[in-house]
Amino acid sequence: MSWRGKRKDDGVRASDDDSEAHAPANKVAKPADESDDIVVCNVSLLLYNVSVSCLLYLQISKNRRVSVRNWNGKIWIDIREFYVKDGKTLPGKKGISLSVDQWNTLRNHAGDIDKALSDLS
Repeated sequence: MSWRGKRKDDGVRASDDDSEAHAPANKVAKPADESDDIVVCNVSLLLYNVSVSCLLYLQISKNRRVSVRNWNGKIWIDIREFYVKDGKTLPGKKGISLSVDQWNTLRNHAGDIDKALSDLS
């Protein structure tokens, strides 16, 4: 058997390896909650020396949330996907944080967006 590609300090051969010990953990699906949960929260966190205060929390689907936060003295509208790891729900990379000005611009164009959606349907 060739050792090409193996680390020198790895003394275990593939044939001697117990494959169950290296199998990925099974994912457990959480039950889907289709209700639109709106939570007004006044939680302040000190994370990495940055003050974060959640003003509003809205779950728009199983893994997507909209929240209004006060972060470092500025208000942000955060639309983000979340994932579950080790029983904890954590924010993912997929999402956007809009400033109040950007949110107002988007909100002012909601009619145009609705019209484009109805034209495509």
